[in-house]
Amino acid sequence: MIFVTVGTNETPFDRLLEALDRLEIDEALIVQHGSSRVRPARATCVASLPYEQLTETVRRARIVVSHAGVGSVLTSLSNGKRPVVVPRLKRFGEAVDDHQLELARRLHPQLVTLVEDPTQLQAALELPAERVALKIVPDSRLIADLRGYIDKQVEPLADMSR
Repeated sequence: MIFVTVGTNETPFDRLLEALDRLEIDEALIVQHGSSRVRPARATCVASLPYEQLTETVRRARIVVSHAGVGSVLTSLSNGKRPVVVPRLKRFGEAVDDHQLELARRLHPQLVTLVEDPTQLQAALELPAERVALKIVPDSRLIADLRGYIDKQVEPLADMSR
């Protein structure tokens, strides 16, 4: 099963969901579509899932496709999946800036598989199992690096409140 999540952002992510209809897949597709208007034809679509159900769906999925929101990425990683991420982009009105692209580029290829153009999603879904599953060691250098990166991004925001 392939699980696709666009998160809980109030801005639609139709560009990703439209790409799902072009996929040549022969397995179940579950899509958490949020505020998006598109409903992929071959998918079981839900607006949102309670967190417990979302994490269970992530665990059961062969592969997780997600926007590059930090919450969705961390949920995938903490449940043993290296997500395929398609960042929301400012130029399409999907985000206020390109922070998702910056994060995804920083985490690729160690922790995520980055797909900048949803028309290239098919190739990412054909990755071998060892490129999809992920075992994170809590004290790993990658996790420390990720924490440091996030801290650097958050620090300027804290300064703005002064």
